[in-house]
Amino acid sequence: MSEPDPSPHHTGRRALIGAAGVSGLALGAMALAARPAHADESSLTPVHAVSDAARLVASRTDTIADGTLVQLAGHSEPGDGGGRLVRFDATSTADDNGGTVLRPHDRSGRTRPGRWITLHAGTGDFRWFGIRGADHDADDALDALVADPTISRIEAHTDLNFTRRHRFTRSHLVLDFGGHTMTTDRIEAADEDDPFAAVLCFRGEVTDEVHEHELSETMPELRDDYPVGSSDGFRVGQWWALEVNALTGTWERELQRLVRVTQIVDPTHIRVDHKLGWELDAGRTLSWRRIEPVEQVHVRNLRFVGVAGGDQFTGSHPIAYEYAVHCDVENVHGEATFWPLVMRRWGTHFTTRSCSLTNPASVTWGGAGYLTQQIYCNYGHVVDCHTSNARHLNDWTASSYGLVENCHGDGDDQGPFVTHGQYEHDLTYVQNSGLMTFANSGAAWGGAAKRITVIRHVCSWFVARVKVIDLSLQDVQVIAKDGLDGSGMLWINADGAQLRGCRADDTLVISQASESSGRPTVIEDCDFATLAGSSVIQDSVTSPIHLVRTTLTGLDDVAFAGSGPILLDQCRLDGDSGGRLSVAGDLTVRGGSLTGLGLVATAAQDQHVRLSETDVTGQPSGDALLSRADGDGTVTWELRGVHSTATGDIRHATVDTGVNRWTAVGCTFDGGSLELTEDAFPDEGGWVRHSDNVETAVDRISLPGKGKNVLVEHNLTL
Repeated sequence: MSEPDPSPHHTGRRALIGAAGVSGLALGAMALAARPAHADESSLTPVHAVSDAARLVASRTDTIADGTLVQLAGHSEPGDGGGRLVRFDATSTADDNGGTVLRPHDRSGRTRPGRWITLHAGTGDFRWFGIRGADHDADDALDALVADPTISRIEAHTDLNFTRRHRFTRSHLVLDFGGHTMTTDRIEAADEDDPFAAVLCFRGEVTDEVHEHELSETMPELRDDYPVGSSDGFRVGQWWALEVNALTGTWERELQRLVRVTQIVDPTHIRVDHKLGWELDAGRTLSWRRIEPVEQVHVRNLRFVGVAGGDQFTGSHPIAYEYAVHCDVENVHGEATFWPLVMRRWGTHFTTRSCSLTNPASVTWGGAGYLTQQIYCNYGHVVDCHTSNARHLNDWTASSYGLVENCHGDGDDQGPFVTHGQYEHDLTYVQNSGLMTFANSGAAWGGAAKRITVIRHVCSWFVARVKVIDLSLQDVQVIAKDGLDGSGMLWINADGAQLRGCRADDTLVISQASESSGRPTVIEDCDFATLAGSSVIQDSVTSPIHLVRTTLTGLDDVAFAGSGPILLDQCRLDGDSGGRLSVAGDLTVRGGSLTGLGLVATAAQDQHVRLSETDVTGQPSGDALLSRADGDGTVTWELRGVHSTATGDIRHATVDTGVNRWTAVGCTFDGGSLELTEDAFPDEGGWVRHSDNVETAVDRISLPGKGKNVLVEHNLTL
């Protein structure tokens, strides 16, 4: 090889060759030889070569021209993955970070002028910093890469260990760990109760710009144009943390969201990208605080191993976002985490995809052991995720318009799918499996959720018992699990709940904690076992309950204890070992069947019992298919087209106490006996109309035959 040209654009090459050695000469020759044959050599900048960063920074810089390019063969040694192109900046005084900025020095360590700056196309690499595995802590490298605004993508090509909990505010960044493992050996202690003490926490900036407005009139739900008093302080595209003042004496807030201004409607109204989920009364105060959010920061392809047995101080987790927009997480798989694998608060427009969590450090500490928790979040999508032996797979807290699909939890006794009960609304779950509970964290936060839809779900326990309004369930299967108390139970709030094609192995429970919906509670095409001695419809229920083409089995001393009306349309109710079903409210049965079941009107209030085109049969305990208790209410019985079959001493009906009104028209009574005592149908308030019926081998033990309110005629007795 010929001697270097002494022209100015080769100044300093001898110094570099001296530092680089033979390998540097070879690489330099290759770089120069790669020039196009037709190029004007006088217009090209040569690329020199050095074997490693140590040799580079040890080179003298007083004879190196500004802008000199050097190709590193590696960071610590050639081929270690840290190879990169660097440029000499003779005037730079930037801090040496060991990777993207290198400071020249002499053998004694004294700094020489200038800096070597890594050139790149926007992708940073931990190997530039000599990180070749978890035996070298990667904290400083991470800080340097994130702090470089010219880097939009950070890649890991080896396992990494972190000892610090990092908080960043920058946007527009992808962190791709290439499927490698992140560990946190010797990580610093976290503050008390801080789920944002993640290895990677990205947080938007909270400004001092605040606007408050008291509502002068009720603001209805599903509005997206908000009164602000004066819209002068708002601009389209701004982000604001919006919340309503808490209800008196509690933490209840119906609205806490990060919203974007989309329109200045008029001098006193603005439009934002969130439809209000709950009606707000006049006198409530809306508070707006302007946010500069983190945007488009994505974390991908990571295996995370936390601190086994860690607690809130010593434990670790990988990812947290606060005041973040369009920040996605994909293909992150964790174990031994403490706080959620992916923690979000004040976030919107995001996806958590193909993530998993196995055996977290705790499943009993509040907030610990989750795959993901979203607080005050909007427009989230959690898809294709999985947990094993974790606390919660997905938790929506004070969040809305979210979708969870194809997510599954095994070892699910702690409940993979939950909402907190801080006025969540418009959440949808599709094709998931795992225990599910909604609005379960207590009245202090409101205990409320609205418009939750669950489709094709399989679980061992489903509870939505508090103020869960307009719940929609389709093809939800609740399967009993050995060793798990309460499994096989489906429990709903009778406030607009609608179920179709659902099943529960152990029991159905209907209670009522609210009365807000305009739609009826309807259970259609479902199949439920019942628990002996239980109240399927609890005494708190005052709203109508409609069961359509639904089967209830195992009815044994079971109660419909609510005072609201009940409609059974083409349903099948089966007793267990001569079971009894007591009913407190009005009951209408259209078609269907009551088998092996004694139907008892409690008479705790005036009530109607109507049976139409229904098959009634069996041998219930109490010896009567239809009877009443000793309550003070008047019971009005209305049987039309009923086919009742009794055997032996079983009575079709025993009505022998209280005040009653009996109508049986066009019915068929086969076998058994009939007991309607005259005292139970007093002239004042009672009546009997028993006509146009067919009685086959029926023993009339007692049937009023006279009185001004008695009509017994045109019956065919065989």
